[in-house]
Amino acid sequence: MFSSQDFREVVSGKRKGPLATLIRVGLSLAEIPYTFAVRIRNRHYDLVATKSHRVSVPVICIGNLTMGGTGKTPMVHFLAKLFQQRGIRMTIVSRGYRSAADDRNDEAKELSEKLPAVSHIQNPDRLAAAHQAIEKCNAQVIVLDDGFQHRRLARDLDVVLIDALEPFGFGRVFPRGMLREPVEGLKRAQVVGLSRANLISTNQRAAIRQRVQKVSPDACWIELAHSPRELKGRTSRRNFSDLKGRRILAFCGIGNPVGFRSTLESCGAIIVGFREFPDHHAFSRDDVEALRTWAKENDSDMVVCTHKDLVKLDIDDLAEMPLFALLVELKLLKGRSQFIEHLESIAQAASSQP
Repeated sequence: MFSSQDFREVVSGKRKGPLATLIRVGLSLAEIPYTFAVRIRNRHYDLVATKSHRVSVPVICIGNLTMGGTGKTPMVHFLAKLFQQRGIRMTIVSRGYRSAADDRNDEAKELSEKLPAVSHIQNPDRLAAAHQAIEKCNAQVIVLDDGFQHRRLARDLDVVLIDALEPFGFGRVFPRGMLREPVEGLKRAQVVGLSRANLISTNQRAAIRQRVQKVSPDACWIELAHSPRELKGRTSRRNFSDLKGRRILAFCGIGNPVGFRSTLESCGAIIVGFREFPDHHAFSRDDVEALRTWAKENDSDMVVCTHKDLVKLDIDDLAEMPLFALLVELKLLKGRSQFIEHLESIAQAASSQP
């Protein structure tokens, strides 16, 4: 089976050999019509403004250019706290990717735990969901989670996140690379954020910013860190500093496992084993048993996953090894004042709603 990890290794060029080369050639051929279709669609929206429908309250979109995780959920959490502090009702609207019938997906469950007072509507028709948020939830602000390519719903602020560890999807559009659309799409963004910026050098940050500014010179530039906050088990909590010098097993089913591993290493953890699952992976009973066997066979102090994984696992431990999720929070390292100005403008417009 060709897994998401296999795909990443092939398109990044890490996997060598004739077979990998042949696959890359085939993916390059498939990239051409996909890129053409994306460009035509974007041009259509650029030229026909009526194709985007505006609703009666401000809309903020949190999105990205690449497939996989760039830190959208921590940003949604950051916005929710900011609007809550200002007494503004915010509703999250998302597609609900890989959600079961009549149930929320993993990201909705994660946000529900962190933000129990914030309503969240999942619907592939984001425009219908936005109207529902206004009519049923009395939303004053709508945050469109992972909707940069969904242009049917007009927005007042587009925030695009770029992961510092894999900023431009290996330079190619899907399926040859990880880009959802060409980098030129950044010209639609008012804010571009470099997530996990603390994990790369100052020179690397500057190089990424320079490339972004060539496409979107007027966009507000912010740099972000995913700062470890605590270790959360199903029934207990620990300080994240407990990871320092500890031998741990780690696993995740997220879009960017490299980012999760890097955050663990920045905490001083000694990773003796690491397993990757596809993004939004639904853990089966067999998966859990395999993880228990893995925990038995390895000498470690604890098992660590992401919060997105923990909400899907109704267990406290794996083979008597305690299971914790590493919770992170967003910290603005650069561009805070200009970004907050954008958000205050949205807040002012929201508070004036009848």
